[in-house]
Amino acid sequence: MEYDTAKLEETILALLGALEFENGRAWKRYDFALMESLHDEGYITDPRGHQESVHLTETGMSAAKNLAKAYFGRS
Repeated sequence: MEYDTAKLEETILALLGALEFENGRAWKRYDFALMESLHDEGYITDPRGHQESVHLTETGMSAAKNLAKAYFGRS
């Protein structure tokens, strides 16, 4: 699957805007509470710790790929 880079960039910018604090400051990583919620729902491995990444569970991978195709796929 090839993804539309402009849509991806726009979505990342939207997330930065939605999660900004202190008048425009934004974390480079996703909000901790949101990541914890995705973990609690069984979509990703535990986001706490020093690792730089998480793994998608089987359920999470399926949902993530379906969403990526719906939001960013090229026709």
